[in-house]
Amino acid sequence: MVQNKNSVKHNQLDSFFKSFKDNDVPGLILMYGDSYLMNQAFESFSSFLLGDTDKQFALETLEGGTISMGDIIEQVSTFSFLVSKKIVAVKNAPLFQAHTNSQGISFTPSDLDHLIDFIKKGLPADHFLIFTTPVIDKRKKIYKAIVDKGFVIDCSVATGSRKADVDEQKSVLQAVARQVLSKSNKSIEAPAFHSLVELTGFNLDLFSQNLEKLIVFSGKRSAISLLDVKKVIIRDKKDPIFNLTNALMAKDVKNGIFYLSSLFNEGYHPLQILKSFENQIRKLILVKCFTQGFYQNKNSMNLKQINFNLFKQQVLPKIITYDEQTKNTIEEREKYLSDNGSKKQKKTSNDLLLAPYPKNAYPVFQVFQKSENFSLNELNQALIFLGDLDYRLKSSSFDARTTIENFIINTCSKRGFVYVEKN
Repeated sequence: MVQNKNSVKHNQLDSFFKSFKDNDVPGLILMYGDSYLMNQAFESFSSFLLGDTDKQFALETLEGGTISMGDIIEQVSTFSFLVSKKIVAVKNAPLFQAHTNSQGISFTPSDLDHLIDFIKKGLPADHFLIFTTPVIDKRKKIYKAIVDKGFVIDCSVATGSRKADVDEQKSVLQAVARQVLSKSNKSIEAPAFHSLVELTGFNLDLFSQNLEKLIVFSGKRSAISLLDVKKVIIRDKKDPIFNLTNALMAKDVKNGIFYLSSLFNEGYHPLQILKSFENQIRKLILVKCFTQGFYQNKNSMNLKQINFNLFKQQVLPKIITYDEQTKNTIEEREKYLSDNGSKKQKKTSNDLLLAPYPKNAYPVFQVFQKSENFSLNELNQALIFLGDLDYRLKSSSFDARTTIENFIINTCSKRGFVYVEKN
């Protein structure tokens, strides 16, 4: 979605080019986000700017951190004897990073003020300055100056695990696949695509490289198959820790052990994994306390089989009301403990809320469904065990990996986790 007249998403560039008139082309461009998408946007935009002009003479690429602001401004201000148009591109420009005393050249506040003054005066006609950077800070003066006088291309992709984030990632991967495969008039079968994504993860550079391998391997065949992927592609995906907690909630012992091994191989500390389990189980306990009351009210609805739309219509309003009551209780308690409100009140923590962001209801729906895999008793026992394991990890030496593996196996078993027997 276009944020304003001087900003556009990476996937809308082609249609945006058509709206440009010759005198509307900006001299200053900022690209930020995913490196692969920035490279694609850079190729498209530089070709659009230069037209038939030879890039060999008209394009000068500089690496951020190796050149000073004064040199950048001098380069873009210098006229060429060979061509009328000129692009100076500064890749990985440290425009929004804090100034450090490291060996690399970073921009001081004075450097950025110098750039802002240069931007306000305007670039020479048919000269273009392109900055690329992985992240931005829209609060900074330099960003506001670029948006005001230049043009911003958003190449970022959501990195979270929400349904909307996952859908956006999938859409981008599909677009990249179409672009790469179209050059060879090939397609990829749906199972092969899903397998490739699972093996690669959301890494567009690696994803496109693997597609190139599959194009060569598939030879004269028009479609890449699942068998091709299995024969050629090695697992390179780095597993986020929520894959492990999701496997635990689903009582999926096979994937639970797999993701645990993957995280240990990536260098995760046992305490990091332990804390993620604790946080997830605490959330499940909160949910179970709510659902016990939900079922006690003679509600015939089965939360494990309910669909998302029905959940939003009939369950989510009750959750929001429950959260409001929880917040009121916490605020009253804090007020009492702070001597009748004479001290500054603390902001209510979201940790005790079932749906801290009710507009994003799908993750809440998933947690509620998976909570039905556990009883409140086994969750309580699991939390006690994790607390004891936390103490052991900090006070003694033992095989933490095997202990956590056994915890996953027992938690995912049909009988459920058993640690502390009732008196």
